[in-house]
Formats: sequence, C-alpha cells, structure tokens
Amino acid sequence: MSADIDPTEAIPQVTAELIAKAAARQAPPPEREATSAPAGTVRTAPERSAARKAPDARQEQPVTEQPAAPDAVLSKRPGSPFVPSEPYGDRHTSAGHIAAGHLSSLVQIPTVSVWDPQYLDHESFARHRAALATFYPRVHALQSEPAGDHGLLYRWPGKGRQDVLHPYPVVLMAHQDVAPVRAVDWSGNPFSGEIRDGVVHGRGTLDDKGGLVAVLDAVETLLTEGFVPERDIWLFFGADEETVGESAQIAVRRLYELGVRPWLVIDEGGSVATDVLPGVDRQTALVGVAEKGLVGINLYTTDVGGHAATPGRWTATTRLARAVTRVGRHRFAARVDAPTVEMLGKVAPGASGLKGATLRLAARTAAGPLRKLAAWVLAGGGPEAVATVRTTVAVTELEGSPGASTAATTARARLDVRVALGDTVDRTVARLRRVIRDKRVEIEVVESSEPSEVSPTDSQQFALLSESIGAAYPDAVVAPYVTVAATDARRFTPISDHVFRFSPFVMTREQRQSTHGTGEHLTVDSLSRGVHFYREVLRKIPA
Repeated sequence: MSADIDPTEAIPQVTAELIAKAAARQAPPPEREATSAPAGTVRTAPERSAARKAPDARQEQPVTEQPAAPDAVLSKRPGSPFVPSEPYGDRHTSAGHIAAGHLSSLVQIPTVSVWDPQYLDHESFARHRAALATFYPRVHALQSEPAGDHGLLYRWPGKGRQDVLHPYPVVLMAHQDVAPVRAVDWSGNPFSGEIRDGVVHGRGTLDDKGGLVAVLDAVETLLTEGFVPERDIWLFFGADEETVGESAQIAVRRLYELGVRPWLVIDEGGSVATDVLPGVDRQTALVGVAEKGLVGINLYTTDVGGHAATPGRWTATTRLARAVTRVGRHRFAARVDAPTVEMLGKVAPGASGLKGATLRLAARTAAGPLRKLAAWVLAGGGPEAVATVRTTVAVTELEGSPGASTAATTARARLDVRVALGDTVDRTVARLRRVIRDKRVEIEVVESSEPSEVSPTDSQQFALLSESIGAAYPDAVVAPYVTVAATDARRFTPISDHVFRFSPFVMTREQRQSTHGTGEHLTVDSLSRGVHFYREVLRKIPA
C-alpha cells in the first residue's frame, strides 16, 4: 500500500446484525445552534458579524450516548498480584533505541497545527504520513481509512473472523500534530530531532509524537511476532488535536456508525512523575480518569481611536487592561473532586517530611466535612496542584493598535479557561462577567466543552492499565487524577465509559512545562518503557 491511504481499502462495514442494532439506536441529534445571550453579557461566535468572527470558532458534533460495554472475563481479580507478560530487559532497551530513531526522524517534520486552515502545511503532514508508512509497514498494511484531511484510523483484527467487527474493541490514540514554536526562544533548532546523551530533543517529543511512536513500535513488533490480540484494536492518530480536534470527532462518528462501543480507550495525559505533590518522592503514575472543561473566550473593547497624542480617558486598550487585570486577580473557589480524593489516598501514605505530613492531613480531610482544608492545602502547592482544584484562567493573546502612534479602535484579549469538575461552562462565563464588571467589555465564547465524565477506577480496564504500568515502572504507585489540559480523548466519552489519559513516560516538572514551551525532550529510556507499556496492554487485553 502507498503512503497515502487508499479509500478502496477502507475498513469494511459491520455484519448485518450489528447494522440492524445500529439502525435501531436513536439517530444522533442535530448540531446544536448557538443561543443568544442578553445584550451586553455573553455572545457566541456565530452571533458576531462576519468581519469580526474568530477564525478558530468551533462547533461540536454531538454523538448519542451508547450503552455500556459488558465486562470481559479476566483470569484473575483486579488488583491481584501479576506477572508481566515479558519482563523488561535488554532487548526492550535495544528496541527503544530503534524507536528513538523513528521519533528523531518524525520530530524533524514540522507538523504544526494552525487555527486558520489556509496556513496549514499539508506537505509536511504528507511527508509525516509517508515516514510512518516506511517505519511501520505492517501497521500500514492494516485495514485503514482517513479521518479528516490528515487523521489516520486503522483496525487491527482480533481473534475470530476478520470481516466481523468486534463490538467492544480497544482504541489506542496519539496525535501527529504539534504546538507552534517561536524559534528565537529555543537554544537550538526546535525541529532538530537530535539524539544526545540518551535524550531525543525537539518539539513533539512529549506532545505527542513520543506517544505515537510508542504505540506504533509496540504494534509493529507484535505484528512481526505474529501476535493476534483477543479483540479488535483500533489505532487513531489525530492531526489537529492542538486546535479544532475535528479528526477525532470524525473518528468517533465513524466508530459510532459502525456500531462499536470501545471497551477501553487510551490517549495521552498523565505521566510518571516524582515532583507533582509536596512531600512525594516516589514515582507516581498519574492516570487521567477525566479532564477539565475548556472555554476559549475573546474579550473585546472599542473606542473612537484616532491620534495617540489626544487619547480619551478610557481608550479601548485601557478598558481592556482593567478587565484583564480583574480576571488575573480573581481566584475561583478551590474544591476537591472524587478523583482527587482517590489520588490523595494513593500517594499521601508514602509522603515524607513536613510537606508529607500536610499532604496526609489533606488526604484524611478530603472526603469529609473538612474537605475545604484539603482544597486549601493543594491550592498552595504550586501551579500544577492549583490546577487540580480550581477553575483556571490564562490570558494568552493581546491585540491593540496597529501602530505606535495610533489609539486603538478595537482591542482584544484571549482567555484560556479550564473548567474544574463540578462546575459548568455557563456558570464559569457568568462568573467572569461579574468579575469584569464592565458592560462595555464584550465577551465572545469562541469554543467550549464541559468537563468530561469520570471513568471508573474499580474496573477491569483500570486494573489492566495498572498492571501494564507496573511492568514498565515497577516502583511506581498508580493513582487517578484529573487531566488539566484538553485532549482528543474527551471526544470518545460518548461511546466509551472507560477513557483514560496516560503518557507512559517519566516527566520532570521541567519537561511537563516544556510541552507547549521550549526545550521539549524525551529520554530514550522512557521511550523504551513506553513501548513496553503498550506491548503489555495489548498482550493483557482479555477476551
């Protein structure tokens, strides 16, 4: 097969029985229309004039909730002692060096996501797809079809008839696109892919080409060995996760139309860390069981403008500056949700020192009447800890006058809002309106998604993840948490109750901060263990 997916080799339709079941389901609801808000309060992007309509406006394509997938039959109870299918050893380390070479080459192809489609570098995505076909010929020979312009969707048939889709498969995900860079901020070439001192450097090594390579190397090597999974495996590799996430929506709708209900979905998210919570020195594998909601907001102010030598008292920029200052000073209420309570229960017993004692106190009070104390403790633990207990707002873009001596007629600020579990988009936007306290500041909701559903941890799926993590990182304690960033995984929650977010790599605080910043890098050892993690997952999937 060529590097480009041949539409004639698309994934076959399901059997007549599954088609009948899919047809019996309620049809997906039509696309929701934007509702008008009272004048001077909140306006959605479709309500704005075409001249000011934001290029990154999104509209969700809802999918009807499907019934839960039945439990599989496990050979042992979840949580019981396990033995890795293949203990981590020298041959896995050697395989990791091969994977590092693949990652290095892919990082050198700048598959940068952009909001405006006319500026997308289609040639880079085509080269990236060709490189994947070269590195992973057996994966590329699987049944496949496109998901959007550059998204890729593969089906690896499990045991049984290849022409019959397993109704409860496993989905492994990653994305090909990377966040934009400012080359001047990097000490070297952000797309060098250089391997130096056991480390692969460059944009995308962590977010998310490292995960992409880990999945593909695991699948390719198992295919080479003749391994056949117990049930179908679907591989989805998005191409616009950093922006609109359209390819993920297309993939979800395709699976919905095929009548499949994933038994397990694994996407990027948490990592193996030692410095997330105060007093915790042990490796902690944080598995995202949910993710915060997302609201993209534009604040607009207007004025007559004119020459900067004769400014009015309240120019567009000064009014906007006051609004931004008020938003920046505001702190949303801290609260501990159920996944955070469970996380504290897992990691606090091993915490040490004064900070560890404080964390254990937070764990004891998190589920009781003094839970506000636990929220207060976490809220004082740094930006990452704060993000787990609060709705957060970051001002990411500012626009004003086009010239140094011209007073702006319009000024704009972009707010990136992450909505905590237990809150809603509407309540969050209403709170921001009260904080700004200025009817002349216009609020435009450009994109939004509510906090996701929480995937259960008392499940066979979470037990399988825990065992696979233990095979790659035997010293790590596995704990659930709420992913603070948005991922493609949230698109899959309507068709699966078991959606988890975990990147199987050791990441320091510096590395986690580099994912959309500078100096992004991944160690070869972590990549080796990431490949091993996915091999364990695939080997342990029950019938």
